[in-house]
Amino acid sequence: MIESVVILCGGLGTRLAEETKVIPKPMVKIGKKPILCHIIDYYKFFGVKNFYLLTGYKSKFISDYFSKGYKKLNIKTIYTGKNSQTGGRLLRVQKFLKSEDNFYLTYGDGLSNVNLRKLYNLHVKSNFFATVTAVRPPLRFGELNLKKNVVKNFYEKTSAKESWISGGFFIFNYKIFDYLNNDATILEQKPINSLINLRKLGAYKHNGFWQCMDTLREKIYLNKIWYKGKAPWKK
Repeated sequence: MIESVVILCGGLGTRLAEETKVIPKPMVKIGKKPILCHIIDYYKFFGVKNFYLLTGYKSKFISDYFSKGYKKLNIKTIYTGKNSQTGGRLLRVQKFLKSEDNFYLTYGDGLSNVNLRKLYNLHVKSNFFATVTAVRPPLRFGELNLKKNVVKNFYEKTSAKESWISGGFFIFNYKIFDYLNNDATILEQKPINSLINLRKLGAYKHNGFWQCMDTLREKIYLNKIWYKGKAPWKK
């Protein structure tokens, strides 16, 4: 199994400015602890021991927090620059992953109940260089079917049945570093497209819970289900 996860924690989080003017988005609380802690706890349940937190914007909040807690886990906070892109941030941690054939990678603002064992099994069986968790996009608003200016159907917050989006919760083979150049490399663009061309990017279809926290509304929603004791990601 995989023992290490890289968590991207360096973005500005501008769409959640109510919170991120003060703290980085991964430190916004769901319940009484930062969303980043929920993510760490989830990976810990699946046997992950090494956590690499790639920080940028307001990085000191993250490094200070984890210098005091989670003593039983190997957690490294690595400052990767305020303006680095996702591939550039990942490149900064290459030296820590040299003994890893595969490692997890996800974003510091998304929660899910994806089965990481099944994700791993698909990744290894298919010999992919990378596997992404594909999820159904949750609609933020009711969907309207219009004909000119007449509403033909109204779908209240239904998901798009035919589409999939990247939900993070990746597995990467160490070979991914061959496709990363510098701080300006955007992981989700040229490197991922190169793997697609090689037919080395796989997708694990997850039909369960997934939710990112881009907006205040989404933060409120995640807190609501947490306090009701219905958080699907809780183990």
